[in-house]
Amino acid sequence: LADHSNNGQYPLSMLLDVFQSIQRKGMRFILALTGLPTLFPKLVEARTFAERMFRVLSLNSLTEQASIQAILNPIRSAAPPICHSFTEEDALLVFQTTKGYPYFIQYFCREIFDVWVQALNNSQLPRSVPNDEIIQKLDADFFAGRWAKATDRQRELLQIVALLPNSDEEFTVQEIVSHPSNKTQTKAFTNSHISQLFILLAAAGLVYKNRRGKYSFAVPLLGEFIRRQAS
Repeated sequence: LADHSNNGQYPLSMLLDVFQSIQRKGMRFILALTGLPTLFPKLVEARTFAERMFRVLSLNSLTEQASIQAILNPIRSAAPPICHSFTEEDALLVFQTTKGYPYFIQYFCREIFDVWVQALNNSQLPRSVPNDEIIQKLDADFFAGRWAKATDRQRELLQIVALLPNSDEEFTVQEIVSHPSNKTQTKAFTNSHISQLFILLAAAGLVYKNRRGKYSFAVPLLGEFIRRQAS
C-alpha cells in the first residue's frame, strides 16, 4: 500500500484523508494497519498528520521458549497422530530456521502440516521435518519477487551487506565501505554511491532507514536468503 506519484495514483493518501474525515464527523471507527517496517514511513510521507493518527506497535521476533510454545501449544489440542508426530526437537528446528519471526513460524508450520496430513491420509507415518524443501519454497514464494526488483549492481551491494556481522539488525554506510569484501570489488562502493543506491532499494522495499540514521533490511531473514544466493 503506497502512493505512486509517477503514475498519478495516491491510494494511501486517499485512505488517510477519508479516515480523517470520518474521525472529524465523530464516527466510532478504528483503522488498523499491519505490514513491514516500511509501512509507517510511507504513511508519514503520504500525509504528515499520519504520525498523530496512529499508535505504532512493533512485533519483534519471539524468544526460543516463546516460539516453541507458540508451535506446540495449539498442536496439543489437535488430533493425536499430528500431536505425537511433532516433537519439541521439531519445534526447535523451526525456531532456529525462522529466528523466531512469527510470520515465518506460521509459514513453516503450515508447510509441515500439509506434508504430514497428506502422509497420514495415505496411511503413512509423517517423516522428519522437510526443512530444506520448505526453505526452497519460501525463497520462491516470498523472497524471489523482491530480489528480482534489484539491479545487478544493487545486488552486489546487498551481498556485501549480507556479509556484515550485524546485517540482520542495523548497519551503516561506513560499515559497508570499510568491509573487506567491498575493497575486493572491481569498482568499490563509495559513501555517496551507497546512499544513492539505498534510496532506490528503499523504494523497492528492500531496505529502510530508521530513526537512528541506520539502515536495516526491510524484510526479515533477507540476509540469509542473499547468502544462499551467493553460495
